[in-house]
Amino acid sequence: MPSPRPGRETAPSIRDVAAAAGVSRQTVSRVLNASPKVSAETRQTVMEVIERLRYRPNRVARALGTGRARGVTVVTSDTMLYGYASTLQGIEEAARVEGLAVGVRVVESDREGDVRSAADYVSDPSAGGVIVIAFDAAGIAVLRALPESLPAAAAVEPGVRGVARPAICLDEQQASAEATRHLLALGHRTVHHVAIPSESEHSGRQAGWRRALAEAGAAVPPVVPVGWDVRSAYEAGRVLAADAGVTAILCGNDHIALAVRRALFEAGKDVPGDVSIVGFDGVPGAEYWTPALTTVEMDFAGLGRATVAAVLAELAGASQPAVSLTPPRLVVRESTAPPRT
Repeated sequence: MPSPRPGRETAPSIRDVAAAAGVSRQTVSRVLNASPKVSAETRQTVMEVIERLRYRPNRVARALGTGRARGVTVVTSDTMLYGYASTLQGIEEAARVEGLAVGVRVVESDREGDVRSAADYVSDPSAGGVIVIAFDAAGIAVLRALPESLPAAAAVEPGVRGVARPAICLDEQQASAEATRHLLALGHRTVHHVAIPSESEHSGRQAGWRRALAEAGAAVPPVVPVGWDVRSAYEAGRVLAADAGVTAILCGNDHIALAVRRALFEAGKDVPGDVSIVGFDGVPGAEYWTPALTTVEMDFAGLGRATVAAVLAELAGASQPAVSLTPPRLVVRESTAPPRT
């Protein structure tokens, strides 16, 4: 058997970790596989030794032992939009702490062929645990198409039904209601809503907007639906700018708010003098727009981290951990003000 090359250290083994931590190899293996049979104190000791020795598990051996690779594959329809990208960032951060590899599978649409292709891809044991960012029809379709035996979890919009998986969401409905109440409290008679494609009448952002208007006895204007592209939001803004009765707009996300703001500017409408605007998501830099955007900050990264904890529990056959997320928060800035009398 060849000896190690001169000057090159031999990589530590699982036996080295076990000896340094004063536990058995089986205990180290249980820690690496997130087994619930290990106490928190023992787990911490083993993880500290792993970090100190810079031990890197043999992924192939672990895949053979568990039946699935020690990693996660994320299924998403988008990697660029802020909510999707930030959720993916949180997944990567949490997975890195756990020593998990992360792969990404993009589902092109909610057409049956695209959905089936994505579901088949992550059904292979090499995909490890599966996390679906199901903020849209394509993601939800993949989530429902996954085999029941597949260890999976999802980040979803509120109100998603018919999913027998750990599905975690942010309380968008309450946040949307708070944003709408803020505009009504400033003296606006009603609030118009430019809605993103993932919204539905009875859940999430649109439901919170409707609820707040109903509770205040305010008129509920027709929803203005737009696509994910800012061009459609700009065109919606032009329509709203032509209506003298529009004094307050709740936008489905911050990029939509930016496009609507541009349309209002071209129509000679001042923000917030003539029309107040509220965004959603809290994209970085929104405080430096002109005017600084009032928006709802969403903890998408925390949502992503929570899905990693959920899928690890699925892989280990353990009960689901308690979910603790930072609640969405309305941040009031310059883009909202009382209506002109």
